[in-house]
Amino acid sequence: MTLQTVQASPKTTLGELNRQMIVILDFGSQYSELIARRIRETKVYSEVLSYRTSAEKLRLLNPQGIIFSGGPNSVYDANAPQCDPEIWQLGIPILGVCYGMQLMVQQLGGEVARAQRGEYGKALLSIDDPTDLLTNVEDPTTMWMSHGDSCIKLPSGFEILAHTSNTPGAAIAHHGQKLYGVQFHPEVVHSIGGIALIRNFVYHICECQPTWTTEAFVEEAIREIRAKVGDKRVLLALSGGVDSSTLGFLLHKAIGDQLTCMFIDQGFMRKYEPENLVQLFGEKFHIKVEHVMARDRFLKQIEGVTDPEVKRKRIGHEFIKVFEEESKRLGPFDYLAQGTLYPDVIESADTNVDPQTGERVAVKIKSHHNVGGLPKDLRFKLVEPLRKLFKDEVRQLGRSIGLPEEIVQRHPFPGPGLAIRIIGEVTAERLKILRNADYIVRQEIKKRGIYNDFWQAFAVLLPIRSVGVMGDQRTYAHPIVLRLISSEDGMTADWSRVPYDLLEAISNRIVNEVKGVNRVAYDITSKPPGTIEWE
Repeated sequence: MTLQTVQASPKTTLGELNRQMIVILDFGSQYSELIARRIRETKVYSEVLSYRTSAEKLRLLNPQGIIFSGGPNSVYDANAPQCDPEIWQLGIPILGVCYGMQLMVQQLGGEVARAQRGEYGKALLSIDDPTDLLTNVEDPTTMWMSHGDSCIKLPSGFEILAHTSNTPGAAIAHHGQKLYGVQFHPEVVHSIGGIALIRNFVYHICECQPTWTTEAFVEEAIREIRAKVGDKRVLLALSGGVDSSTLGFLLHKAIGDQLTCMFIDQGFMRKYEPENLVQLFGEKFHIKVEHVMARDRFLKQIEGVTDPEVKRKRIGHEFIKVFEEESKRLGPFDYLAQGTLYPDVIESADTNVDPQTGERVAVKIKSHHNVGGLPKDLRFKLVEPLRKLFKDEVRQLGRSIGLPEEIVQRHPFPGPGLAIRIIGEVTAERLKILRNADYIVRQEIKKRGIYNDFWQAFAVLLPIRSVGVMGDQRTYAHPIVLRLISSEDGMTADWSRVPYDLLEAISNRIVNEVKGVNRVAYDITSKPPGTIEWE
């Protein structure tokens, strides 16, 4: 996990933690976020900023180190992204990765050109200087390459640290100025010595201390929530997922009954989930939950609808209407709590600023709920305590503040729920069929203790019927498709190679216990070319 459960000084504040920081300047790499996560795995805070960030802003942030990410461009292109040249004068250690290394070479007087032969995939790295950046990195080691350009002339004062058969300067350094460059990607799992290299940069070169911990974060987050909210009321739209549940627990620790959780039950959740959620929050942990029963009106909104995008939009619009009605009934509220995570902060600009106070205000419900935007006249100030965290850090946080493991490890679940796991029209009958089949899938993998081995594991109902035989009777019923997926982050995914006896057990139970199903299939499509969900 990223946030580590270790004891921190009781006087440590989040501001002090952030002084121990590594900044990643993003030049368009698909791996920039991954670099930030790898830094946090060393228990040091990291942030991703645009490559346009000025040297003056970096001076004010005062990071311990800076990492230039990779990127899709060539540094000699006319419109290639460039950094503020004053950054080189800050005296802060810098590590350039792939494009970042090439930019370092070019701006400091070296030369970059198209390589005679590109280098992609795994490459054997031979170490020439096993000090500083490459201390304790095995020689040789495997690193992941992805470049078509090469540094053909190094700037003055630089020397080669490592090479491959195709790239003479695969790692370089100016030791005196603490400037380092690597042509490979140490942040990806394919780079065997990558984590050791990152640790060397963070601890040895940047001299950071491992102070980014769960305890310190919780303590300071509670102080910040109390200072911001005061005695005002806060509304949280509770979905039952990891993010909103963790946020609910954290807010309750900070402000108690000033928090109201609104759970809008649209009828598309899995079997027993609404009841379990209300019982867990309201009865067991005494967190105020308003259970808004709205199943009939949601089902009516998508009656006869087969297009998945129309389904999503109608469910989203209805969610907004219900949210608006109920927030006015339960209110007034000054603050809306949202489970915004750090990837949302990096990727999204769905925010607004109150011109009088300068505070962020909500104009959208969090995008992963797929519910569209709130009405512009329904304005709240935002409370977003999780906005510095990655998903794995949220799970660790939830676990540390007492969130039950069944929620901490809950598989990702789409905002529209089972409505988009029923292909075609959604009816009450089809919802019942899918809910019962899906429950069997979860029961069987939990019984074997392998629930956490999957990114997601669920059932899909197809809007067709096929002939079958049960007893001596002919049947004409629906097929269920099983989708069991392995993934690290959901961006790419592979179908899970599960034992045949597990598939057999699930199939037998569904066909025998779920009325309306007589056939079970297993989806063996990876992402890409498929998606994890069917709609």
